[in-house]
Amino acid sequence: MYMIGDMNMPVDFPYRDVFLKGKPRHSRMDPFRIKHPCMDCGRRAKIFAPFDALKGFSEAVSSKNVQYRDRIILSQEDKEELDRRLAILHGLTYNSRLARANGVQVTVTYYEPCSDMNHEAYRIRGVYKTLEGICYNVDTEETETILVGRKRIAFRDILKIEGAGELFLFSEKRG
Repeated sequence: MYMIGDMNMPVDFPYRDVFLKGKPRHSRMDPFRIKHPCMDCGRRAKIFAPFDALKGFSEAVSSKNVQYRDRIILSQEDKEELDRRLAILHGLTYNSRLARANGVQVTVTYYEPCSDMNHEAYRIRGVYKTLEGICYNVDTEETETILVGRKRIAFRDILKIEGAGELFLFSEKRG
């Protein structure tokens, strides 16, 4: 029995004879080959490349595969530890000159609510993301946010903060 890809060819396959002939072969001086020369792979790939007939459809479908979850409620000890770490970072980034001089490298895990209006988790659930970068500002008085790279994150959304090296370990030994 003959195969078409991974499937067996049915006995009553209408194009059986065409399939069994295989690819056409042309000689070098064949009039067809002169009129229609072989195309290089790059140009041929452009012809058969998929196109986005429905703009944004593939993104909408892939956004439905995101697993949203509820916000994690921190224990009192975890909140105190997070406040202690934010206070340390605030001291190291009190003004912009000090923040650039120290260049404190941190990794922040934070909660981001679902922003897809067409998803059932919209504003109810979210995802936890991890951002690594230099902490430039910790505003404990007005906005209660932390600026890491170019992303401003609210304190209420932060799950944990980790520092490079012995940033937070050193402060635990002093305190």
